[in-house]
Amino acid sequence: MIVAIDGPAGSGKSTVARIIARDCRLSFLDTGAMYRTVTWACLERGVDLSRDEDIAAVARDIVITFGATATGQTVACDGADVTDAIRTAEVDRNVSRVSAVPAVREAMVAQQRALSQAGDVVAEGRDIGTVVFPNADVKVFLVASAESRARRRAIQRAGGNAATGNVVDVDKSEFQQILADIVRRDELDSSRDASPLRAAADAVTIDTSDLTLDEVVGRVHDLVDQVGGAR
Repeated sequence: MIVAIDGPAGSGKSTVARIIARDCRLSFLDTGAMYRTVTWACLERGVDLSRDEDIAAVARDIVITFGATATGQTVACDGADVTDAIRTAEVDRNVSRVSAVPAVREAMVAQQRALSQAGDVVAEGRDIGTVVFPNADVKVFLVASAESRARRRAIQRAGGNAATGNVVDVDKSEFQQILADIVRRDELDSSRDASPLRAAADAVTIDTSDLTLDEVVGRVHDLVDQVGGAR
């Protein structure tokens, strides 16, 4: 079984996908982390992000692998752990630019499809249901207001987790910066030529703005159950 969960930045894709994968005994494929890893590698190597060919060369050169620990999934680039390094504000600001390069998406889609060959997966991203796995058994498109997504990201940066109720105070100026970044990323992701952010025609859209994590997970579980997914 393949479950595709798409949506804009901060809509809850990764959190929901991890839970569905765990509950349904499926592999979790964090495609967003893959694009973040390419972005991180470009920044580390001092690549000029205005040069598509140089960005694409990095995407084709690096090897991205996933691992698991007691605290969650890990991400490695050429064997080096980059789990935390790819979640910085600098990567946030540049990942849409990097992921808009057609050759980068081509390289990542090939890796994503190869990873899925190991078995059933829950994959999250921005083009899973439209490009990577157009024949996925379940397609979900999560949305939320830009303000609610920025709040979640700000809480995460401050060491909390809005999804689990671990809410902490956030800096107002940082919240405004995160909000501006999210609005900008939405525009870039939706208007890019290669695999723009959009819901597949047969995807079920769920607005997570005012839903609890349990409510969102419950709705996705219902969709999985309808096609015979096991828990």
